[in-house]
Amino acid sequence: METGKRYAGNYQTRQYACMDSAGVENSLRLIAMAGIKLPEVIFGTSGLGNLYEALPDSVKLAIVKESVACSAKPAVFDTAGKYGAGLSLECLGKCLQQAGVEPHNVVISNKLGWLRTELKTPEPTFEPGVWKDLRYDAVQNISYDGILQCYEQGNQLLQGYKASLVSVHDPDEYLLAAIDEEDRAKRYRDILDAYRALSELKQKGQVKAIGIGAKDWKIIECITADVELDWVMIANSMTIHSHPPELISFMTGLQCRGINIINSAVFNAGFLTGGDFYNYRPVDVQTEQGKALSHWRNQFNTICNDFGVQPAVACVLFGLSAPGVSSVALNTTNPDRVKKNVDMAAAFIPMGFWRKLSDVGLIDASYIPFIINREWKRS
Repeated sequence: METGKRYAGNYQTRQYACMDSAGVENSLRLIAMAGIKLPEVIFGTSGLGNLYEALPDSVKLAIVKESVACSAKPAVFDTAGKYGAGLSLECLGKCLQQAGVEPHNVVISNKLGWLRTELKTPEPTFEPGVWKDLRYDAVQNISYDGILQCYEQGNQLLQGYKASLVSVHDPDEYLLAAIDEEDRAKRYRDILDAYRALSELKQKGQVKAIGIGAKDWKIIECITADVELDWVMIANSMTIHSHPPELISFMTGLQCRGINIINSAVFNAGFLTGGDFYNYRPVDVQTEQGKALSHWRNQFNTICNDFGVQPAVACVLFGLSAPGVSSVALNTTNPDRVKKNVDMAAAFIPMGFWRKLSDVGLIDASYIPFIINREWKRS
């Protein structure tokens, strides 16, 4: 693939080359994002869509209020039609209204590609068992007309607020559903058509920046070779548990091009901080994979305890240290955690902790310079 060839080579060397022109890189990012400077912590809203549990409306309102209170204006929220089949969008708009937040004091990123539909089965047909107490279903709707439908429906559900950052959501899953190569080629054309529609929205001034949200970073790599994007959201891929060198190489290339990177699901969907799901799939400790994951987490927790480091803080700081990452998207179902999430980005962890993780093989030793670089930039 052309993109892979263009950015092949030693990723550490390229990282330092990009650092030499950090001011230019930051200027490119601001231009790409139409002057929007993303904070280090963006507020994820999957909890508003009843991910894993159905929260009371009062708790959802408290989460949104606290998020706005703990953020510099404008507060940035990341949402999607897939989150609770539009419930996240609906709750976010309702809560912002109830909190009296003016539209110009909030930036909303809506990942498009899933359309709310009638629920005809006992539970939704997408990601069964993950979303709780939903009254609607959702289907993928990626095409020129389909993405515009998702955009319009999303703004309707936001009830007076509008998404200024938009993206195609889960193009990797859309391609994975292809029945053969011909179908896959057709689906890829659908994705490109969807981006054509989003580009037209941007040209008309209806949105400010265009991106992508996906779990498979190699699909992001493929699309960024064909589409001019302002930002990308990489989910589940760039974490303290999983950070392959080829992904670092790709992210360094995006950094040099001035493309913002938002790192999402830095806890591997909660598993790294004690959850039962790894990348939204239940972990079976009776399997070899489940045993390996549990062993890694146990070692990680032991070292965190030895150094007095909270596992969540280690995950967040590692996720922020990756090349090109401007922000991490953090979700919570507890209003009391909102400020703690924001504060994690400013926490300090001694280098001895990272070196210990490297010594026992939990993180790649060649990654240490990226952590040093972030600490240097903060000092």
